[in-house]
Amino acid sequence: MSQYFLDINYNGQIYSEEVLNFKEFEACVFTDCDFSACSFTAVTFIDCNFNNCNFNGTKISHVAFRTVHFNNCQIKEVNFAMCDKLIFEIHFNNCFLDFSKFYALKMKATSFTNCSLIAVDFMQTDLTAVFFNNCDLYRAEFDHANANKADFKTSRNYTIDPKKTKLKKAVFSLAELKGLLFSHNIIVE
Repeated sequence: MSQYFLDINYNGQIYSEEVLNFKEFEACVFTDCDFSACSFTAVTFIDCNFNNCNFNGTKISHVAFRTVHFNNCQIKEVNFAMCDKLIFEIHFNNCFLDFSKFYALKMKATSFTNCSLIAVDFMQTDLTAVFFNNCDLYRAEFDHANANKADFKTSRNYTIDPKKTKLKKAVFSLAELKGLLFSHNIIVE
């Protein structure tokens, strides 16, 4: 039986490996918390905010993120592909997500603002109408993703093969056009 927590502010907590398992948090705010030692199993977060938290290397298995906002968080090397896919909705602001995985998730209308997304795995991910606002996408992988209507206009360092990724009505800046032409061996100066 899971425990339910509503409208609680958590500050400066350092969580151990299994302490949050089988718990549900709704409208909670986590500030300056460290989840890096956690191996989440069957945890649910609904309408929660994470501010200045550390998730580096956190293990996730059947975790539900339903309208969750991450602000100024370290979230490196986290595999979100194992999340509960029902009502999955997350947003990131000023976060470091380098080497994380979103493989095959439905992330329609997700926003990434001022984020580092270096070598992030978006393969086979539904990125329809995702907003990449001022993000570094160096070596991010988009093979077989659906990025229709995605907005890359203010982002940089992406390399996307239009033959392997759906990009209908996606928006790009002229300055970063080279990231779409790499597979054609075309040099843009």
